[in-house]
Amino acid sequence: MFGKLPRWPWSRSPGRDEATDDGGASHLALARESLQELISDARLPEGVRESLAQDYAAVQAMLDKLTHGHLHIAVLGRVSTGKSSLLNALIGEQRFSVSPLHGETKRSTMEAWSEVEAGGVYLIDTPGLDEAGGEAREELAREVAQRSDLVMFVLDGDITETERRALKTLVGQGRPVIVVLNKRDLYTSAEIEALLGSIREKTAGLVQPRDVLAVAAEPRPQAVLTIDAAGRETTGSRPQPPEVEQLRLRLWEIFESEGKTLAALNASLFAADLSDQVGRRILNARRKLGERLVRSYCVAKGVAVAFNPIPVADLFAAAFIDVGMVMHLSRVYGLPLSKREAGSLVGVIAAEAAALMGSVWALHAVSSALKVGSLGLSTILTAGAQGAIAYYSTYVVGRVAGEYLAQGKSWGTGGPKQVVEEILDSLDRETVLEEARREIRARLGLA
Repeated sequence: MFGKLPRWPWSRSPGRDEATDDGGASHLALARESLQELISDARLPEGVRESLAQDYAAVQAMLDKLTHGHLHIAVLGRVSTGKSSLLNALIGEQRFSVSPLHGETKRSTMEAWSEVEAGGVYLIDTPGLDEAGGEAREELAREVAQRSDLVMFVLDGDITETERRALKTLVGQGRPVIVVLNKRDLYTSAEIEALLGSIREKTAGLVQPRDVLAVAAEPRPQAVLTIDAAGRETTGSRPQPPEVEQLRLRLWEIFESEGKTLAALNASLFAADLSDQVGRRILNARRKLGERLVRSYCVAKGVAVAFNPIPVADLFAAAFIDVGMVMHLSRVYGLPLSKREAGSLVGVIAAEAAALMGSVWALHAVSSALKVGSLGLSTILTAGAQGAIAYYSTYVVGRVAGEYLAQGKSWGTGGPKQVVEEILDSLDRETVLEEARREIRARLGLA
């Protein structure tokens, strides 16, 4: 539904180019168009839209967000790295819950950044990625980050391999990221420079060096020694203001140069992700419908072959049923084939299958010959065996044809032989044959 999106200008130096001369307005328009198309798509099979109800609600929210020109910035990181404190420091008020308890943030919360007037910027807090027993919280944090326009990945020391993998996942999803080393007040100046150097080296290729910053969201109080008139000393403390100015300036630089494009890109990525989900759901729905269709043709062919004592007519009926099935199956996948195309496809599949499992076709021939030799008197005796083989052959044809259609009328790089071989390897032949015997005998009233 959606093509590949252009790479966003995160790795370029500040400034406008031909793609952002209109301040990103064209990007916003395209994003709104894509989201609206996704919401109003009438091609969805029954049940698919319902299964994605929450996602479509998120699409509508994303549309509203674009309409009002909002930007969403999320923090992500391990528990107790100071994510909530960082957001409070940026806002200048205690809006987000801060606690010495491990993993205080249990759900995502969002607050407006009051300093920003035009359009509106919203800051989003998330649970820690490593909260013990908090798989649901981790998933929530990732989901919020995916639907945000920018992510501040917060550390409180050198980046670990686990954190680097999470960062790589975010960047791989097209999310612009600023890496924030918090709690700089706990380190000396030399230690801060060494930490920033190490983080920049380990995140090379993921984040630009200028987007790895050190802050102190909630610095330790400064110790104060007071001496009164009598010469008595009193020890106290004095709170220190947050050190987040460098981060604030970088965020403002991004808002001014790329804000609209950034929001539009995230909306388009979200729409593309959801479009992929819809595509997978549609394909799964078609596979299930195709499976039922193939099974019905298998029974029809099995009964026809088992009941008909004339070998030549058996073969004719088999070919006729398989071609009809493939034509019907092609319509299920939205890629209709003509009778000639379907016949050609059946011929290719049958030839490859015969080469790979000649013994099955040999058994079919023996059963057919037995019917002639007994002048049809042994039809009841051989119905289960020969009908089951016919059922099985059609099942193979149906499965292979379905895979061919699911890949957009393509055999892939391995050609038809590989597809047929993979399908045959995936089947438990005896189970399918036994099921075929039961269904055919039941249909013939022999059960």
